[in-house]
Amino acid sequence: MTRFAAYPSLKDCPVVISGGASGIGEAMVRAFAAQGAKVGFVDIAQEAGAALVSELRHTGNSVHFIPCDVTDISSYQSAIAEFARLHGDALVLVNNAAHDQRHQWADVTPDEWDERMAVNLKHAFFAIQSVAPGMVKAGRGSIINYGSISWMIMTPSLPVYETAKAAAHGLTRAMARELGASGIRVNTLVPGAIMTQRQLDLWVDAKAIAEVKRIQALPQTLSPDDCARMALFLAADDSAMITGQQFLVDAGWANS
Repeated sequence: MTRFAAYPSLKDCPVVISGGASGIGEAMVRAFAAQGAKVGFVDIAQEAGAALVSELRHTGNSVHFIPCDVTDISSYQSAIAEFARLHGDALVLVNNAAHDQRHQWADVTPDEWDERMAVNLKHAFFAIQSVAPGMVKAGRGSIINYGSISWMIMTPSLPVYETAKAAAHGLTRAMARELGASGIRVNTLVPGAIMTQRQLDLWVDAKAIAEVKRIQALPQTLSPDDCARMALFLAADDSAMITGQQFLVDAGWANS
């Protein structure tokens, strides 16, 4: 028996998640599926995405995966339309897909700027554009944009990524106003030092973990599941009167 919440409003709820094959995205796919939601997710990692959907379908969950690069807006919008055909119009959208590759500001070219904005920000707007008509028709919906504490704590070697992630909250505030009259909520979920496999493989060692624990108010290590549980709350009717806000899941590190 789990000690975490179940949300009746998420049962049979159509959900779209970008970047769902690994890390935080995978945790959200699993969490929404466990609530009985109808989950559609995209990712460029075809093998991992196919393996995840195969595993979850064996447990009786309604989960579909479409391999897709979210920077190809027309392909992504087509995938969202296909999920709507399979599950019904999305009532929850989670704009999770991102790429936090380290980079030096002096070396960034205009093309690289555009590429990083495309993977970290642009797709979120056009996904909202795609799901909003169905949410308007339903008179309800929840959109969750993913931010990052990186710009709040001034993490080095991430200037373009941080710019995009700071802009994500601007997008949240703007669209919360644009869509609120139709009963649609828009919020930002802001992860802290989440120990995904990618972080552990590329950047985080025992020394870094010890430093993170020292800085955080809560010394425990953050996991993708911590973000997934916040996403469930923001998606469910339990948060029906919350919009235009940012929610930090960072164990008390950043000062928003």
